[in-house]
Amino acid sequence: MAGVTFSYDNFKALIDLNIGIASRLDENRSESFTVLFCDFLGMEEELINSNLSGLLRSSDSIVSYGGYYFFVMPYTDRHGTGIVKRVFDEVFFTMIRSCAVCYPVNGENSGELFDTLYTEAKKTHQISLDCLYDASVAKTFRDY
Repeated sequence: MAGVTFSYDNFKALIDLNIGIASRLDENRSESFTVLFCDFLGMEEELINSNLSGLLRSSDSIVSYGGYYFFVMPYTDRHGTGIVKRVFDEVFFTMIRSCAVCYPVNGENSGELFDTLYTEAKKTHQISLDCLYDASVAKTFRDY
């Protein structure tokens, strides 16, 4: 797979790592990385994984929880994320519900980024990510 896969219980640490790298390398604090959320509920995992393998860069990270997928894309702004999302829609032959947040524009830390993503998912697509806050496999982002 082109992107590197992480478990959901490492998601916060992955975001924190990207924030640390961005802080070290990006002096102008532009959109250093983007987290793209996609709702792949109802699709077969094998189909998802086989298609994602050719679509993502080796620097991109993938975190999934059930049918919810999060893509952490370094040095990708909102425009670039929109292009990736359109490619996903074409490859999967459906309009995938999604939203994205950019660091540092949408949050200065992992908790703020996830809260913004949570709010956007609920507002734009009526997707509740409450199951991720209550997941037994991970502490919530708000607990940190």
